[in-house]
Order: sequence, then structure tokens, then C-alpha cells
Amino acid sequence: MTIFGLILKEIRHRKINFLLALLAVLIAVALFISFFTAGQASNRETTRLMRDMGFNLRIIPKKTDMSKFWMAGFSEHTMPEEYIDTFASQKGISYNHLVATLQAKILWQGVEVILTGLAPERCPPGREKPPMAFEIKQGTAYIGYELAQRLKLKKGNTIDILGKTLTVEKALSESGGVDDIRIQCHLRDAQDILSLEGRINEIKAIDCLCFALTDDPLAVLREELAAVLSEAKTIQMKPMATARAQTRQLVKNVFAVIMPIVVVACGAWIGVLAVMNVRDRQQEIGIMRALGYGSGRITLLFLGKALIVGLLGAAVGFFTGTALALNFGPGIFKVTAKAIKPEYVWLVWSLIVTPVFTAVSSFIPAMIAVAYDPAVTLREE
Repeated sequence: MTIFGLILKEIRHRKINFLLALLAVLIAVALFISFFTAGQASNRETTRLMRDMGFNLRIIPKKTDMSKFWMAGFSEHTMPEEYIDTFASQKGISYNHLVATLQAKILWQGVEVILTGLAPERCPPGREKPPMAFEIKQGTAYIGYELAQRLKLKKGNTIDILGKTLTVEKALSESGGVDDIRIQCHLRDAQDILSLEGRINEIKAIDCLCFALTDDPLAVLREELAAVLSEAKTIQMKPMATARAQTRQLVKNVFAVIMPIVVVACGAWIGVLAVMNVRDRQQEIGIMRALGYGSGRITLLFLGKALIVGLLGAAVGFFTGTALALNFGPGIFKVTAKAIKPEYVWLVWSLIVTPVFTAVSSFIPAMIAVAYDPAVTLREE
């Protein structure tokens, strides 16, 4: 009889042992796949939520008086608009989501407001991402809550700002901050209103550094900026940057701790079952050795069974884990629910790695089986 036939007979004869081993592999693979699929969603969710916290880097003219900057909320000096083109064209920088802005306080309709011109968002080459904020079209304006309430403005209304006619695109909801008295428009429109063609006074951005919290990412960011724009400087909103880094690190640590525990526990489970299988088959092994079966063929009996367990467990575990992620993931990760999908590349890896893992877990018991002296075994029988 072939080795494969002997393995099938042994599986039929010892169903409980086989099913327990299969269950161990299935659980390990299912948990890994569900955790990984959910982990991908978690990373996307964390990234999206952290991104929605807003920009955490502000690039302003180097000669800015910082006391006036913090009092006003923006720089009184300007810099060439070409800076955003120079910066956005650089590869290998740790900045992303670049937005050129021009801000100033103006008196409009008897009210002091903040006029903010925003250029379309830019990303460095090879790092294109969906835009963080809404894009403002030329000729339109977004009106802060307090201004909209005071002046009874709504979508479609036409307003005149220092001789520039704009159409209200949206009256924003209450923010509880300075945005409630802000008029946001396209950068070109703001430059026309303020007679500052080709000028900006800030570039907003997000850092793309994944340093440990003990490192100094700001020094790296400033060094990169100095190499590109010597007449500008970077300010980091540290509470926001720290919260972003801590949250990302927390998510990574959770999965880094859970998965090794699952893998080690299931490997030990498989190993114990293999040892029990060897002990139960001592007499059978002795007879096979007496009939001329060599060490290699006996080893193949145990490792072959482990490979079958690994293949079946990998296939069933993948679809079980994927089903768990698809069923429970959207309820947990609501922001990125639609992005949760089967990762079929992991089916291939599961079918490759899992049989190897089960074979390695069964290797020592297989060596024990080969080492049995058939004469001693049969004499005991």
C-alpha cells in the first residue's frame, strides 16, 4: 500500500486525533486571517481618523515674528507661490498633503473676518493620496457658521468681497472655533482680493514619519525643508503629531502581541497531538519496522499527515477568518467598512506556510517514532 493510502487509513482510524489537529490549525489560520484583515481595516481607520484631525505641520516664511504669528494665527509675511511647486516636486521627503494658503484679516460687511485662500492639495511624486479637505473652485466661497448666521447667507447667494464677486458654495456648520468667522475661497481669488498675486503665507502639510516617540522627528523635517526651501521654516503641532504616532503604535503593538501567542499556542497543540499519536501507534510502528518499512517511510507517514492537516486547515481557516472579518469588521471599523475585503494573496501564503508549520510542529514526534526499536516494542506487546 502507498504512503498516501496508509495516511488516509490512519486518519479514518483515528478521527478524533485528526480532527483536533485540524481544529488547531483552522483556529490559528482563521484568527490570523481575521486579525490581519481587520488589522488592515484598523490601520486604514486609524490613518483616516488621524488624518481627519487636520494638518500637523505649518511651513511659514523664515522671517515671521512668532509672537505675532501666534496672536494672529498666520504670518504677516508672504513667500512666493512657487515654493509649493518646488516642495511638491521633491522625492523622498517626509511631508505629504501639501496645501498652499494665503490668509489675512479684513473688514467685510462691518465685521472683521479671516479671508483664507486655499490651493488644491498636492502630494510628492509617488505618494499620491486622496485629498484631506474639500476642494474649493474658483469663484466660490465657503462661509463660516457665525458669518452665515449673521448675514443670512446660504448656498447660491452672491457676495462681494472688496470688489471680488463670489458665489456661496456652502455655509459651514458650527466648529466652535475661529473657522466660524472665516471665509474660505480659492487661492487665486484670495490673491486677487488682497492684491498679492503669486504670493502665499503658509504651506500646510502632514508628516509621514514613523519614528519612535523618543526620537526627534521635527529635526528631520526641518533638515529636509532647509535643503529645499532655505527661506521657510517648519512648525509642528506636537500634541496632534504625538497623538497620531501613539495611536498608530498602539494598533501595531496589539497585533504584534496577539499573533505570536496564537501561533505558539497552536503549534504546541499540534505538537502534543502528534506526540499522543506516536504513543498510540507504538505497536503499529514496531510491526511496520519488522516488515521492512524504513525510517524514511515512517517519517513520511507522520509528516504526510501533518501536511494534509496543514493544507485543509489553511483552506478552511482562510475562508473562516475572512468570513469573520467581513461579518464583524464593518461594525467595528465604520469609517473604512467598504474597504474590508478578502485578501486572497493570503490564501496562497496560507497554503504554503501552514503545511510547513504543521510539519515542523510534528517533526520531533516523527523523529521519536523513527527512533523506536521494533524489537523492544514488539516484546512489550
